[in-house]
Amino acid sequence: MSTELRFFAFLALISFFSLPTLSFSNTYIDWWCNKTPYPEPCKHFLRNKPHHFSPNHKSDFRKLTIKLALERALLAHGNTKSLGPKCRNEREKAAWVDCLELYANVIEQLNKTIDPNTKCTDFDVQTWLSTALTSLDTCRTGFLELRVSNFVLPLMSNNVSKLICNSLALGDNSTYHETDGYYKGSFPTWVSSGDRRLLQMGSTRQNAVVAQDGSGNFRTIKAAIDAAGRRSGSGRFIIHVKRGVYRENLDIKLKNIMLVGDGIKKTIITGSRSVGGGTTTFNSATVAVTGEGFIARGITFRNTAGPQNHQAVALRSGADLSVFYQCGFEGYQDTLYVHSQRQFYKECYIYGTVDFIFGNAAAVLQNCMIYARRPMDRQKNVVTAQGRSDPNQNTGISIHNSRVLASSELVPVLRSFQSFLGRPWKQYSRTVYLQTYLDRLVDPAGWLEWDGNFALNTLYYGEYRNSGPGSGTSRRVRWRGYRVIANPAEARRFTVGSFIAGRSWLPATGVPFTAGLE
Repeated sequence: MSTELRFFAFLALISFFSLPTLSFSNTYIDWWCNKTPYPEPCKHFLRNKPHHFSPNHKSDFRKLTIKLALERALLAHGNTKSLGPKCRNEREKAAWVDCLELYANVIEQLNKTIDPNTKCTDFDVQTWLSTALTSLDTCRTGFLELRVSNFVLPLMSNNVSKLICNSLALGDNSTYHETDGYYKGSFPTWVSSGDRRLLQMGSTRQNAVVAQDGSGNFRTIKAAIDAAGRRSGSGRFIIHVKRGVYRENLDIKLKNIMLVGDGIKKTIITGSRSVGGGTTTFNSATVAVTGEGFIARGITFRNTAGPQNHQAVALRSGADLSVFYQCGFEGYQDTLYVHSQRQFYKECYIYGTVDFIFGNAAAVLQNCMIYARRPMDRQKNVVTAQGRSDPNQNTGISIHNSRVLASSELVPVLRSFQSFLGRPWKQYSRTVYLQTYLDRLVDPAGWLEWDGNFALNTLYYGEYRNSGPGSGTSRRVRWRGYRVIANPAEARRFTVGSFIAGRSWLPATGVPFTAGLE
């Protein structure tokens, strides 16, 4: 954990114990905790406090539950850190390393929700709590997919996930309301006036140039990002990445980084990490971004591990308010990992086979080209695998005004492989296709089971006014959670303006977008 993270965590805990110390009875604790989905850990941890804040309103009680989750997360992070020497092999260590990072992210997200210096809306808080819960789910997934869950993982068990679920349940689970917020005109209040002028100028002002031939400031993208880390402040830092194939694995944690390439066929970042090669899905990404406000334009992100190595991510984004414009994402299984937070993809090309757009962000893909490739024998193509694990997370994948097609390698063997729009990775999986062209590769059933009846009643899968030979809904699945959306008001919940509050932050990026339905 960074020094800054420890400092904010310390302040948060100090504030927890300096709240008004009105002791209240177990009956009072029970009354509040019974309003949550997991009342028992709520009661247990509150009863073991010498003094308690006596909340009069649900919002006060929610803050209390978040601080309780933060306290437990800090203890869990320390416990997880101590388990490193107990890892018996490289696979256990790989999953454990991910969990250290993910627990630090949980602490960061919980801190933001209660930091009095952070101006935020209820929509923001729900997003950050959703991200914290997703990080804990991802920690567990790493051990399971590497098949090393029998020893270290049980030692990490705690109640942090349940406490975060309680906080989510106490919030507003509706989509963003355009009249809400703390925004001035086209820009959030956290965008300075100087930064607004820079962002309105687009990429004409470059802070660094990367070129393999030595004609720029740096020969590698990592070197340019390291230089960005030495800048004063956290203002927008624009890096022009000239044409070339860059064999780098990048982990971009800095805020307000913008990568501008020379086009998706000209600037390519490539790697080959995979679960088959011994990494977790989380750590297989060629490029991982978590810094808020990340923007990429005119770049292809590629993973060349191939279908035989299973999960192999080209790009993973956990960056809040991130934008990818005219970018390419190439891989096979698990190409594009929309891990968490709010994300927007415009005029992008995505190639893959199994679950190749997946994760638990609130992600909107608009005017994108989605290509299914030829999978391995006996495999099925599945475009999405959305990972919403709690009904109160404000997450999902929305594909709007895009095209789902067969790639050139799939077309000749199209009849040999089935292709589906999605399958439920987690219990409350949520995916919609709005006004999108679905070509003939899409199976008439449309959607695929994950494992028997798992999540078929609790998922939310919707289709609204799609077109093309694969868009017919007469033979679609009959699951309780699937629906053909008839009401435009229901469809609008998943548009840029509502689902990711796009009007409040996308204008500052200079990227074009359609806020509602067309």
